Amino acid sequence: MNGISREDDLMLLRGCLQNDRKVQEQLYRKYFKTMYQICISYSGDRVEAKDILQDAFVKVFTSLEKFDAKGSLEGWVRRIVTNTAIDHLRKKRRVVFTDGFTEEPEDEERSSSFFRELSTDTILRFIRQLPDGARIVFNLFAVDDLSHKEIAEKLQISVGTSKSQYNRARNLLKKWLCEYEQSNQ
Repeated sequence: MNGISREDDLMLLRGCLQNDRKVQEQLYRKYFKTMYQICISYSGDRVEAKDILQDAFVKVFTSLEKFDAKGSLEGWVRRIVTNTAIDHLRKKRRVVFTDGFTEEPEDEERSSSFFRELSTDTILRFIRQLPDGARIVFNLFAVDDLSHKEIAEKLQISVGTSKSQYNRARNLLKKWLCEYEQSNQ
């Protein structure tokens, strides 16, 4: 994070801790788009993502005094949003994580240039279509950069289940993107 953003975040933090509603709105607006995309990537549903985001920002504003200002404010908000999304999905849907998915052999002949040209919206649309368990693990591993051990602890599943769900997500995405590529040729 550059110095200006860090200073801006510290000013926002001070204003929010003083319950300044305008500053709270500035903080919300600053991180809304990024955090909303995270919520969509976990829930797969725009309406549900807005609910999750609202719950997450309530937690952010009620927990700001716990932020130690050593790390980035965005990273701290991101963790709250991610944890809120996972908790929400656990409560609402009873997410099922299946074991034993076998990885399909990779087709190395695919053109990687097509995949580099895909828009973020297109990729996110496919991620939203993943089954809940696979989507959650995919996001934690590929987006949030957690290890399978950390994912297993966070979701209370085995490391093998985490790996299996990640492979399931990866293979489904690969299949869908290849089908998408073929339909757009």
